[in-house]
Amino acid sequence: MPHKTHPATSIGHVHLKVADLDRAIAFYRDVMGFEVQQTYGTQAAFLSAGGYHHHIGLNTWESRDGTPGAPGTTGLYHVAFLYPDRAALAATFKSVLDAGVPITGAADHGVSEAIYFNDPDGNGIEIYRDRPQSEWQRDTSGGIRMVNARLDLDALLAETP
Repeated sequence: MPHKTHPATSIGHVHLKVADLDRAIAFYRDVMGFEVQQTYGTQAAFLSAGGYHHHIGLNTWESRDGTPGAPGTTGLYHVAFLYPDRAALAATFKSVLDAGVPITGAADHGVSEAIYFNDPDGNGIEIYRDRPQSEWQRDTSGGIRMVNARLDLDALLAETP
């Protein structure tokens, strides 16, 4: 029988290779709103929400002045940041728009609402909020039924605090 991960397991952090540490810190701090917890000289930084040791690690150890991976190659598709509610999602979405970051997609997945874009190094980012599980649609076998419907971005922005 295959091993099953404990249901309380979660993903703790992501560590990204970046070309320019200062540029990456500015994006994740000033646009996304994460706080710098620690830097290691000019090669690495750790940022988080709420004072946690780190949700995001950034480094240039193997990537200083590098270029994003080419389409058609393997690697990280995107990292997803889960927000506690629609207002928090809307606030970050507004900050992303205000910074002039191009949006690459947005969707109402039925179970969640998600917006997609890239950081300055071409790393894919998803910001989203989950709907309560009681609102998730199920198929006849009890599986989750996800969709890819249009997300009303204007209605979302109207919830900006």
